[in-house]
Order: sequence, then C-alpha cells, then structure tokens
Amino acid sequence: MSLFSQFKTTKIGSSISYFIQPRKVKFEWQNTPIDWIPGQPFASYFINEINNILPAGELWFCRLYNKLLPQIRDEKLKHDVQAFIRQEAMHAQAHNSANTEYLSARHIDIQRNIELMNFLFNKLLADQPLGISIPKVASHQWDLFRLGIVATVEHMTCVLGKYALYNTEWQRLGADPNMLDLVKWHGAEEIEHRSVAFDLYRHLGGSYIARYYLSVAVIIGVIGLWVDGAAHLLAQDPRFKSRQPAVYKPWIWLE
Repeated sequence: MSLFSQFKTTKIGSSISYFIQPRKVKFEWQNTPIDWIPGQPFASYFINEINNILPAGELWFCRLYNKLLPQIRDEKLKHDVQAFIRQEAMHAQAHNSANTEYLSARHIDIQRNIELMNFLFNKLLADQPLGISIPKVASHQWDLFRLGIVATVEHMTCVLGKYALYNTEWQRLGADPNMLDLVKWHGAEEIEHRSVAFDLYRHLGGSYIARYYLSVAVIIGVIGLWVDGAAHLLAQDPRFKSRQPAVYKPWIWLE
C-alpha cells in the first residue's frame, strides 16, 4: 500500500453490524394504469418520474464504487459496498423495466428525460467530465466530490424510502399493487443500506464542511430535476394541457 493511499483513507469503517442482502426481483407491468394511484394523476406522474431519474444514476453509483473498491481498508465496509453495488444494479434494472414496459408501452415520451440523466451521469459526472482528463493530483478530490453527491442522494432516498415503506394512504386509495411493490421494495433497501455511502465518503477522507455545501447543492438539484422531469410527463397528458406544466410554473411547486 502506497504512502499516498494510506494518507487518503481513515480508520472510519462500516457503521452497521448487519449484512446487507441483495435481492432479485421482477415486476409485471401489463395491468398497471397510468394513474396508478386512482384519482391522483399528478401524484402518479410525479412518482413515475423516479423511473426516469434513477437508472442512470444508480448505474453511475455502481461504476464509481467499483472503481474505489481497491482503496477500502475496512473489510466489513468493503462487504457493505459490494452488497450496495448489487442492490443498486437491481434497482436500475427494475426501474428500467418500468420505463420500457410501462411508460413507453403506453406511448409516453420519456426519451428527453432519459437523455438528460444520461448526460448528467455519463458525461458531466464521469471519470473524465465532458471528456476532460482530471490531473492525477486532483483525481482523489474529484472522486470525493462525487462520493459526496452519492452520500447526499442516499440520505434523500433513505428518507423517501421510509415514507414509501410506511405509507398507507396509497394502498387505502387502491394503488396498483405492482407499483406499490416496486416503491416499497426499493424503499426498504434504501433504508437497509442507508449508511454505506456516508461511511465510504468518510473512510476515504470526505470532510465535515464539504458534505454540508454538497448537501445543499445536491438537494436543490435533485428536486429541480424531479419537478422538471415530472412536468415533461404531465405535459403529454391532455388533462394538464391547459396548465402547461413546466418547472418554472408556481402551481407545480404548490402541488
């Protein structure tokens, strides 16, 4: 182990005592309606937008974490990260199935949203952002910056996962069981691996102050992208045509 790699890592390791369990799942979308929460078209579209947002991001998480695995010096944390990667890969696969077999199959144009996410994660936040090579001296800081983004997103998804897992209102309204299964399964695994991104960020030297400014920027960015993508889906529905959904419209934020 080089002096540089020793300097980068800390004694902080895994903060959880249990072992994360990756699970294989399969969802069938033939009978899932667009308004999967009956009488709630806005909420249905808004939650459907997560299917557009997540796959590219989750596969990006996997690539970044696979790259950083050799730097992990805590065996339990390494096991956590490997299980996290397998869970995230399955999440991406499940949401991709909803995109292709559910939304696209019902003639909803999602290409614009998918391309935006692909640009963000495959180009802008790539190992070589926009094709620009990161100098070797700055490569670890670029990795830490991206780990900080993952840690913030995973904090958000843990909170949302807990909400989805314990929510009873959707079921009371007669929500589609397939979509309920997807969001509750995903929510449960987000809670299960909630600490991994934070543990890895600290293990590789992530700073106390940086995670705060990153949290502010990332939370604003994620919410903005979510509302923008949902507006694109809503705009294709004749029921919302007169309201002209867009991210800059106050009514969509009030909703």
